[in-house]
Amino acid sequence: MTAELKPGVTSDPTIPTTTEVKSEMSTPPPLLPLDVGVRRLERLLLRDCAPTLSVNGDSPADSPHGGGARAVRRFLSHPAAAAARAHADAIGANVVAECLARLLPGRLGAGLVREFSGDGSDDMELDATTSGRPISPLAAQEAEAYLLGLAVHALWRSGDYAAALALSGTALRHVSLALGTDVRAGHALSPLLGRLYRYRSLAATGLASSEKLRSEHAVAHRMACLRNDVDCQATLLNLMLQDLLMHNLVEEAQKLMTNATFPESASNNQLCRYLYYCGRIQSLQLEYTDAFSKLSQSLRKAPTNTGLGFRITVQRLLVVVQLLMGEIPERSVFFQPGMRAALAPYLQIAHAVRVGDLHVFEEAVASNTDGLRSDGTYTLISRLAHSVVKAGLRRLAVSYSRIGLDDIASRLSLDSASSAEFVCAKAIRDGVIDASIDHAGKFLKSHELVDVYATTEPQEAFHRRITYCLNTHNEAVRAMRYPPDAARAMLEASRGNSASDEKTDEEKAQELEDELDDDY
Repeated sequence: MTAELKPGVTSDPTIPTTTEVKSEMSTPPPLLPLDVGVRRLERLLLRDCAPTLSVNGDSPADSPHGGGARAVRRFLSHPAAAAARAHADAIGANVVAECLARLLPGRLGAGLVREFSGDGSDDMELDATTSGRPISPLAAQEAEAYLLGLAVHALWRSGDYAAALALSGTALRHVSLALGTDVRAGHALSPLLGRLYRYRSLAATGLASSEKLRSEHAVAHRMACLRNDVDCQATLLNLMLQDLLMHNLVEEAQKLMTNATFPESASNNQLCRYLYYCGRIQSLQLEYTDAFSKLSQSLRKAPTNTGLGFRITVQRLLVVVQLLMGEIPERSVFFQPGMRAALAPYLQIAHAVRVGDLHVFEEAVASNTDGLRSDGTYTLISRLAHSVVKAGLRRLAVSYSRIGLDDIASRLSLDSASSAEFVCAKAIRDGVIDASIDHAGKFLKSHELVDVYATTEPQEAFHRRITYCLNTHNEAVRAMRYPPDAARAMLEASRGNSASDEKTDEEKAQELEDELDDDY
């Protein structure tokens, strides 16, 4: 008696059943990180930048990309964008060209990447399992600009600076032509265009030819100001300041900083870079108080979960500026997580300044000369020799009521008693010590200590602290987020209408997501 087989079941175990075949056919193939990133960008643009009616409600708006900058910034800060960039850097620019040909057929992006990446093949085999549908025409320009930026970054990571520079220049002209003369703020291509400028500057720096881009950056910055392009305006201003400082053109950098205006609505990352460059310029121009304020703001605004190299660079300069101001940084500054090895030479220098030993200071600087030059702080640290002498002289004036000039010269490692006499005279004139020099007796006599509260020093310290608190409060107020349509909701509530009850759950979820994404 034979057993009856159920439908879809076979007697041979090697033959897949109908159910297994259907399950295999229904399982979609895994998407590459590049595809995931581009698809997410497309969804954000289609959701936030769909064509809307004009003000009078008669015709559509001129461009569906007019309010997409916020959606693009939100995408660039998403982990999907970071994963796509890491995938492109690991495999190379050819995978970006394949993605461009697969998702954006008929556009110039794939041909540009193949031309400059060394892959001259015109025909590219596309995997049918991962091809999928093309990107919507409403998001095609943004997706192409984003993938071109990834290709430039991949070439720069691989060390092919010449190809990265050539591709970035062509991509910039292509994207600028697509952007056209649209003067409305918030265009979706603006953040991507700013990234292309930054990647091109990195490639030019690798080839030591960044000075060739100065005139082009100046023209692009002027056009960004006319276009109300906040992203390109902030990025180009930082790139110009970086190039001038790299070539030690401090006066030109100070003029640019004084005459150019940094946009208030720029991203937090660009603001941190701008504050760092301003602090560096002011420190080189002997404006240590303003430089300390700018560097402190930059370090406070910098993200704590990433950007360790940037925070180390800012902390190094901040320590040097604080020493030049006559203050000693706290010891805990040098033992922050991830910064201990990088700040070890500056800890030795700070110790030498604190004890006022010129010999120890010179040994610390001599043993770390190469590292200080690569950090760009050697010029500022060379000015600390006077601070070391002043600190040592202040310590001697407090310890002794009368001390000979020969003893001062030996303790401060000065050449002779006459050099010690000149140093003491200058310190008395600058108000570092309260003493007088007996030229006949060859000694320094300290005056009696006066009550510090009878001077203006407490008032000045209180004024500095109050100014810092007020500035922090003003920045916090400017950074506050307010619910969308808050004034309209209050007006409806005053009329007796509950606008919140009429909103659907999807609208409430969308508003909450927008509020959470406004941090970028």
